[in-house]
Amino acid sequence: MYFLEAPFIAIRSFFEAGGDVLWAIFAVTMLMWALIVERVWFFRATLPRLFESVLQEWEARKDKTSWNAMQIRAQLISEVSLESHRNISIVQVLMVLLPLLGLLGTVTGMIQVFNVMAIAGTSNARLMAGGVSAATIPTMAGLVAALSGLYLTAHLKKRADKVVNALENVLTES
Repeated sequence: MYFLEAPFIAIRSFFEAGGDVLWAIFAVTMLMWALIVERVWFFRATLPRLFESVLQEWEARKDKTSWNAMQIRAQLISEVSLESHRNISIVQVLMVLLPLLGLLGTVTGMIQVFNVMAIAGTSNARLMAGGVSAATIPTMAGLVAALSGLYLTAHLKKRADKVVNALENVLTES
């Protein structure tokens, strides 16, 4: 029974040592990863059907060379581009926000250290240790959380760009 409780105790103590800002970092990280998972799902499940329906709609057209046809082609490409790039910029903003939240945790932790120093004096290292951990843990957590989504976000953006370029190449004037 203890082996089931030990991870939860460790996680709880980590969040207690990190302070309240760590909960904000956790929430932003979960939101970021939910959006990343949604994008991965979109590229695997939804995008192939969308791509095929756009191709069928274009191939069903008789006129593919007039100005109106080119505008419809541009609209189809734009719609796929919007769907492919949806939420990627939000994920990028969240990745930038996470280290800033970590820095906020550093500031609040240092305020705790200064409060302890004002109340107990500068010689009590044990009391200052809580503030130091509350200053360093959120910084580390914010950086690690931001880095955790960096590769996948770059990959998703690159994949969205490739899909749009492929669609531009496929929707020809023939």
